[in-house]
Amino acid sequence: MNNKVVTFGEIMLRLATPGNERFCQAREFTATFGGGEANVAVSLANYGIPVDFITRLPENDIANACIMELRRHGVGTSGILRGGERLGIYFLETGAVARASKVVYDRAHSSIADIKPGMVDWGRVFEDATWFHWTGITPALSRGAADTCLEAIRAARAAGVTVSCDLNYRKNLWQYGQKAADVMPALVEGCDVIIGNEEDAEMVFGVKPDGFDATATGGEVPATAFEPVCRRLFERFPVAKKIIITLRGSINANHNTWGGLLHDGQRMHASARYDITHIVDRVGGGDAFAGGLIHGLLTRAGDDAAALNFAVAASCLKHTIPGDFNLVTVAEVEKLLKGDASGRVSR
Repeated sequence: MNNKVVTFGEIMLRLATPGNERFCQAREFTATFGGGEANVAVSLANYGIPVDFITRLPENDIANACIMELRRHGVGTSGILRGGERLGIYFLETGAVARASKVVYDRAHSSIADIKPGMVDWGRVFEDATWFHWTGITPALSRGAADTCLEAIRAARAAGVTVSCDLNYRKNLWQYGQKAADVMPALVEGCDVIIGNEEDAEMVFGVKPDGFDATATGGEVPATAFEPVCRRLFERFPVAKKIIITLRGSINANHNTWGGLLHDGQRMHASARYDITHIVDRVGGGDAFAGGLIHGLLTRAGDDAAALNFAVAASCLKHTIPGDFNLVTVAEVEKLLKGDASGRVSR
């Protein structure tokens, strides 16, 4: 069976302060690449799933280096368009204990923000694909990016390709005169699988569990509180077959609890819960979850609980890895799933 996945979105240059330095202290930055849909693509490639990443990049050496990095991790890049002004940048300051991490975006007028419908030959892109994944970050970039994303979703559905989205609400990105609540429904209507965190459904669709405050979890995020949220989303988006919510309990910047739930419209599965102390880098944790989930649903067909637990374990491991990409293997995830979290040296 062909399990080829296509992802579409923006990849950026990531400039992170060393260690836990603040922006005002840093005299150098660590340069890597990252972005929601690219992170998912790298995860899938690491798991042996064929994957193509579609984006638009400028014609310059930094963009060339970005493409080389994607290829190094086994991601297909033949569908990347070239053109436009620039590669987007984001700056990261990693927090510690009571000080939260900070992200500063410098992505205005990036090449993909200026993309327009008709630029991508989606029929060709989806010729041999099984799955298409996008996130709510892409339609937040510009009207053109939103329209192109909708074009892709419609083409994927016409080709019989499963469509998944990660709602990924980013309030600082919706700057072109449209709100997420105005744009996202038309896109999510075409999705078979909807992924969100404990806040996304509220921020995008105004749907939240009663009495829940995501800023004051104390490390406790009960899965049962989100079953009504899933049911309301199923009512609003009848095409959806599965709704998945990640559950992060934030004790401090270095210590989170982590889990998730999957609802298939009839039954809700809750995952194992991990207590993640000494977080190295949580950026990309949600993308690691999405990559693990897609892998699980493709390779563990009919076992939603197993797919969910694989996704949660994969994302748990991402919290130990610097950078956006989750550079773990299936064997490493399965080792954690079997209960081996000892961290003993593997010889």
